[in-house]
Amino acid sequence: MQRPPDPAAIPLPARADLPRHVGIIMDGNGRWARQRHLPRVAGHRAGVRAIRPVMEACHQADVHILTLYAFSTENWQRPRGEVMALMRLFGETIDREVGELHENGVQIRVLGDRARLSESLQEKVAQAEALTAGDTSAILNVAINYGGRREIVDAIRELAGSGEDLTALDEPTISDALYTRGLPDPDLIVRTAGELRISNFLLWQAAYAELYVTDTLWPDFGETAIHDALADFSSRERKFGAIPAPIERVPAHAGNVQHADRAE
Repeated sequence: MQRPPDPAAIPLPARADLPRHVGIIMDGNGRWARQRHLPRVAGHRAGVRAIRPVMEACHQADVHILTLYAFSTENWQRPRGEVMALMRLFGETIDREVGELHENGVQIRVLGDRARLSESLQEKVAQAEALTAGDTSAILNVAINYGGRREIVDAIRELAGSGEDLTALDEPTISDALYTRGLPDPDLIVRTAGELRISNFLLWQAAYAELYVTDTLWPDFGETAIHDALADFSSRERKFGAIPAPIERVPAHAGNVQHADRAE
């Protein structure tokens, strides 16, 4: 399968309690449009406008790896007119945004099976990735024609075709064959519009991601909303299947009182 360029750098958050990598399932564009008696494509355009303030808020919060779920392998089942409008919107957005993203040091990486995209859109994707391949301030992954199950199957097929001994496969080998090779797994998955499912998004990578679901529709999800999600993440105790060490209780009268760090 065709992968995006390797990450030029792995920007780290400013604090240990912040996520290194945030994934967002951008849901609710259609409902946003329906509530306003607008065509669905108007909701998708509003959804595109919502991306920049969220990216900027993440950058200001020192969270620099963002993966956006833009179009799934199942979304081809939508009406043909809506799919065509989305594809045009992807191309228009690349044309409009890539220059400024490059100036700001953002590496653009597209995750998904590109073969089904039009030749012109494939070319725009390739040009955007080539232009930003050396940028190191932030990473923006855009998942287009992406499916988590498809990604895993394609990775195994590629490993088999390369002569890899499939009976000796381990987790690092499979991780290294995915679109996200070289990146840390997402620490936080945000889903807008209130749906309680992961919808085939980063199935392998999200094994221990924290989930944050909000009823806010994606076009209304902005700076305050992403800060709320980051704050919620920072308040959680991540156990990764283990039992955290007990906090040592220091008597109130003891001198030189020290507070135990929150277990991660």
